Amino acid sequence: MKSTIIDKLFNRVEERGVVCVGLDTAISYIPKHLFEGRSEIEALVEFNKQIIDATIDVSACFKVQIAYYEALGLNGIIAYKETLEYLRKKDAIIIADIKRGDIAATASQYAKAHFEGDFEADFITLSPYMGMDSIEPYIPYMEKGTKGVFSLVRTSNKGAEDIEELEIVDGRKVYTIVGDKLIKMGQNIIGDCGYSAIGGVIGCTHVEEGKEIRNRFNKMFFLIPGYGAQGGRAEDVALYLNNGNGGVVNSSRAILLAYKRQEGREKDFANCSREETIRMRDEIREAVRRNG
Repeated sequence: MKSTIIDKLFNRVEERGVVCVGLDTAISYIPKHLFEGRSEIEALVEFNKQIIDATIDVSACFKVQIAYYEALGLNGIIAYKETLEYLRKKDAIIIADIKRGDIAATASQYAKAHFEGDFEADFITLSPYMGMDSIEPYIPYMEKGTKGVFSLVRTSNKGAEDIEELEIVDGRKVYTIVGDKLIKMGQNIIGDCGYSAIGGVIGCTHVEEGKEIRNRFNKMFFLIPGYGAQGGRAEDVALYLNNGNGGVVNSSRAILLAYKRQEGREKDFANCSREETIRMRDEIREAVRRNG
């Protein structure tokens, strides 16, 4: 079965660049003027909407981290739902960052929750470390062509070395085994662009193996964290891309809080986010060009 959603994402990268805008929105990020006449939750949704409007034509997709909304209780979940609805209205590609990983029966319910109904997204993030059967319940949705996942493979956090980088008896590392299994699992849900609907979360902070990872997982589309705040540079990101595509690069705080780095622009926060998105997009494009 051909995946159309991965083709749509590939085409968005071609048209708009590799930036994935992370809507990991904390109440403390919101400019004070947005609270005038609004509740905290209303201000949060309004902040998200203005960021979306300002960046949608210069970013490939949006990643919404559910934890920031869950932490606010029932009203936060409503804000999450309303943010997803607005993104769908704008025909944005949505990655719901939920990082689920559980046995098949439970996973089937997570799949229904986040691929249908109030919390519907185009892609979701998963953790495969309970085994590949924790991924299988999502495949029927992907076989329809309109849904995809990004599974953790090699993440950008320091603790990745605790499990992902362990070597087994034949010298392979755990993350390479996981990636190989995901490639095999996704071989029948590949789009015209050549990438599978089963993508991988690959942090850009492991530059010494960047080219090796890109070559090994050649049919895997990457969701790339680690740029900016975690130390990843545009030159590092370029190693994980194929001719400037084959992945999206997430940035959350640097985009959402761009206005705080410019005195007097609090009320112009959305344009500040747009400028940061364009700066990041162009910096990565230039690094790709230099990388050849």
